[in-house]
Order: sequence, then C-alpha cells, then structure tokens
Amino acid sequence: MDTKGQIVDDIPITGKPKKRSTGIVGLNLLLDGGFPPSSIIMVYGTPLAGVDLAAMQFWKVEGEEGTYLMNDGDVETGMQDVTELHPDMYLPQMVGGRIVIDSLSTVIIKYGIDAALKFLRHAREMMRERGANLMFIVYTNVHTPVEMTRIMRAADIVLELKTETHQNEIERTLTVHKIRDSAAPQRLLPFIITDRGIEASTTSRVV
Repeated sequence: MDTKGQIVDDIPITGKPKKRSTGIVGLNLLLDGGFPPSSIIMVYGTPLAGVDLAAMQFWKVEGEEGTYLMNDGDVETGMQDVTELHPDMYLPQMVGGRIVIDSLSTVIIKYGIDAALKFLRHAREMMRERGANLMFIVYTNVHTPVEMTRIMRAADIVLELKTETHQNEIERTLTVHKIRDSAAPQRLLPFIITDRGIEASTTSRVV
C-alpha cells in the first residue's frame, strides 16, 4: 500500500519532555522554552534585585497548579505560611508542578546548611516522581562561600539577578550560571522591574 499520503500527525512523536515556562518571556527564549521538568532551580541575589518577583512569576503562570511556601516575608493570597515549620514538614505541603521556597536562606539560618541540603535531596526525589519543578531563593552576602558552593552544587539550574548603578542609571541583569547536563547560555539577560514584575529583554548581551 502506498503510504506517501499518510498524515504525519498520526505518527507518535518521541523526544525531550516539554519544558515548563519560567514566567518571564525573555528567559524562556534564553533557555529554549523554559525549565526542564524535574529540575531544581536556585535564584539568588540581593533582596532588591528582584529574586522574589522572579519566583512569583514562575509560581503564577496560568494553567498549572503550584505551591508557594513563605517563611520570611508577608504571606499573600494563595501562599502558605511555613514560618514555624521545620523543612522536613515542607514536603507534604508541596502540591502541583510549580513549587517555590521563599527562602532557603531562612531555612539555613534557622536550621543549618545540612538540614537545608537534606530537604533539597528529598525534594529532588519528589520532583522527579511528579515531573515538577522546585525554585528556591537564596540571598547574597548572607552565607559563607562554602555554604553557597554546596547550595549551587545541589541545584540543577542556577540563576543570578544583579543590580548595578552606573552614574545616574540602574542596570539589571539576569545570568544563567548553570544548567545540569547542558551548556549554560553565555549571555546576560537585561531586565527592568515594572508594576507587572520582571520584564526581560528578548535581546541578550554577550558576556
């Protein structure tokens, strides 16, 4: 039988799993679609750099359920207050494909680096089972270099948000420092902070 007229849509398509949107258009483009499923994402910077905005935009992408665990800030609608919970108790609270821990820095300060890394190991297993993503916030100039190294090694993806002042202008950039089993983009992603959150340029700047 001549099969030249067959519809290609009838043929099963196999390949890489669909990536999960970051919530930031420019970052999606930089990462070729978004975050790989099951990956653990570290977002770090100063409290004024926009790390919390990046986490909220990831959490709030429409069409997919997620969980935002807040332990060191104001609890907004839809978030869960885990201020008094040990990180071992976070796992039962995590529902959906988009999980945010705000922040891992608070976990480390209150319970120590080993407790934080133990939580991340257990969370990784859960993310792999469900194909979900976990994003956690870490603040710069809070932890020792050794602690930062251990945290970065535990993460699959490491993002840094940075703010610099040049004369009378503020320059904000997002850098992808690490993507496990893949080459990280060699580009800085300029962004601005608006009343809608982070808006990243679709034109990156070469490092």
